Amino acid sequence: MKSSNNRRHFILSSLFFIVFLCVLASINELRFDSLLKLGQCAIINSSTSSRSDEPPLPSNDTLTKNSSSSDEGIRILIGILTLPDQYHRRHFLRMIYGTQTPVGGRVDVKFVFCNLTKEDQKVLVALEIMRYDDIIILNCKENMNKGKTYTYFSSLPEIFNGSDGPNPPYHYVMKGDDDAYFRLQSLVNSLKPLPREDLYYGYVIPCPSMDPFVHYMSGMGYLVSWDIVEWVRVSDIPKNHLEGPEDKIFGDWIREGHRAKNRYNAKWSMYNFPVPPTTCTHELWPDTIAVHLLKNQEKWIETLKYFNVTDNLKHSKLYHIP
Repeated sequence: MKSSNNRRHFILSSLFFIVFLCVLASINELRFDSLLKLGQCAIINSSTSSRSDEPPLPSNDTLTKNSSSSDEGIRILIGILTLPDQYHRRHFLRMIYGTQTPVGGRVDVKFVFCNLTKEDQKVLVALEIMRYDDIIILNCKENMNKGKTYTYFSSLPEIFNGSDGPNPPYHYVMKGDDDAYFRLQSLVNSLKPLPREDLYYGYVIPCPSMDPFVHYMSGMGYLVSWDIVEWVRVSDIPKNHLEGPEDKIFGDWIREGHRAKNRYNAKWSMYNFPVPPTTCTHELWPDTIAVHLLKNQEKWIETLKYFNVTDNLKHSKLYHIP
């Protein structure tokens, strides 16, 4: 009988001891979590106070808001029509646009040309795509004024619609020349107050004209809203009118299709390089979106120097540039 009482006492004591250990472990876990959160707060506060010019680290709620607000920014595709063999020009333009970081919009710059025809192109262009992923190869024979522009615009809905991205994939699509310099922040700023539907934007031709409803926009760089891109794909008007100066032909499509009730003349923020002077040129000036006819390196360098594109070069012991 006494042995049975001792056994019962031992079992009860053991159970109480196990419960005590569980309670103690829970208390320690709570303390550890509290200390961990306190440490995280201390790190964030220390980081914020030591870098007063930088915003505090965002919470999860802030990250969500930032993501949604960035989704509301303007989405622009710039397709620079060029040729497969223009490797050096593309590498140069990648530097020009890769060092621009516009605020308030996303600008994707793609290089656009027709089917590859040489063995070296199939290797070198493939390497470019693997490295930069910024090339669109159209199913066409290389040309300037025999339908390349039509193939570019009409191919975009099939390329981009139905992807996992936003709808529409871009608010605006631009066709640009590879001898034009586009200042992306100025472009984004100019588009912010404009409609995102039925828009036709660019430099009005003829050069003395300021009325965007009379003729057409210069091929240096004209832009339309995504709904017009989709219209180009399905309408018979462009399909039956392909040959001729591509910028004028595009304007004919718009007029015959009664499109682009919203038009914007970006003159004189877009203009030809000032030398030699013509009715289409303008002096370089701060209120610039695009400079056209940069046909040689000297004109490019003069333009880039004027806009101080290397001002943000970081100081380093690795180089010395006077």
